[in-house]
Amino acid sequence: MSKNSIKALQWRYATKNFDVSKIISEGKISILKEAFNLTASSYGLQPVKLLVVSNAKIKKELPPMTMNQNQVKDASHVLIFCIEETISSEFVAKYFNLVASVRNTSEEILEPFKNILMEDFKKKPLNDIQNWATNQAYLAMGNLLTVCALEEIDSCPIEGFSPMEYDIYFNLKEKGLRSVLVLAIGYRAKDDFFAAFKKVRKGVEECVIEIK
Repeated sequence: MSKNSIKALQWRYATKNFDVSKIISEGKISILKEAFNLTASSYGLQPVKLLVVSNAKIKKELPPMTMNQNQVKDASHVLIFCIEETISSEFVAKYFNLVASVRNTSEEILEPFKNILMEDFKKKPLNDIQNWATNQAYLAMGNLLTVCALEEIDSCPIEGFSPMEYDIYFNLKEKGLRSVLVLAIGYRAKDDFFAAFKKVRKGVEECVIEIK
C-alpha cells in the first residue's frame, strides 16, 4: 500500500456532520458503484445489492428509522446494503450461466461445482444463509469505505438503524431483499470538530502477528 493510500486512510473518519450544500458528482458515484460491484464475495455469488439514495425528501424521512442520526438526512447520498433473503438454485444457476458466458467455460467443467453449491444452499438453514450473506455485505462496505477515502469522499458507516422499517419503506421484501447496513456519504461540514481529532488506533505491532 502506497503512502498516499495510508494518508487517505488516516484522513477518513466517521463523519458526524455533512455539508448539505455539497453533492457528490455522478462521476464519483459511478466509481463507487463499480467498486461495489468489484468487491470480493464468497464463491463469487454476489448476494448483496446496493440502494443508492439521493432524493432529499426521502433522506429527510430516514432519521427516525436510524436512531435519529442526521447523517442520513444531511449526506449527499445514502447507500443501503441489502442481502438476498435466500439463495435459490436458480440464483446459483444464473451465476454459473454468467461464468460460462464471460469466460466461455464449458458446462461440463462448471456442472460439478454448481451442483455442490446448489445442494449446499438447499441444506443450509435460512438463518445461516442470511448470516453468510450479511458477512458479504460487510466486505462490500469495507471496500467502499476505503474507496471513499481514496476519492476524498467522507463517509459514516451505520449499523444503528431499524432494518424492518427500512425494508418496509423501500419495499425490499417485494424485491427479495433485506437491509443490513447503511453508509452515509458526502463531504464533511466545516464545523464538524470530529475531523480534527487524532485517530486512535493500537500500534501495528499489537494488531499484526507475523509468522515467518
